[in-house]
Amino acid sequence: MNIRGRNKVSPEFNMSSMTDIVFLLLIFFMLTSTMVTTNALDLVLPKAKGKTDSNKNIAVSIDKDLQFYIDKEKIPEAELEPKLLAVFGADKTKAIILRAEEGVPIEKAVYVLDIANRNQIKVVLAVRPK
Repeated sequence: MNIRGRNKVSPEFNMSSMTDIVFLLLIFFMLTSTMVTTNALDLVLPKAKGKTDSNKNIAVSIDKDLQFYIDKEKIPEAELEPKLLAVFGADKTKAIILRAEEGVPIEKAVYVLDIANRNQIKVVLAVRPK
């Protein structure tokens, strides 16, 4: 009887199953990491269906010369917040439509967003359709 031949253990290790597990974990983490996004600003976007009521929205425009306008009235930057509060009054159903011209520094748009955030006013960022 040859007992040694039957219970011989092979010293080789098969790595194919280990590499499969590593690749599956790599794919899992790559897919789940792309799904995680941080919300920097909570913007209220207008609905595409129907008309917007122009009485409920106030346009704040910033041109390339960094001039501020409420609707079509030119306003100095320092007087923007008091003028907006006077226009809005106690009506919190209105929203600001922020129209920043291309090339305007982001700090100017953030200035308007900060005013709206402090006074709990909704903001819609107007963009040019493609």
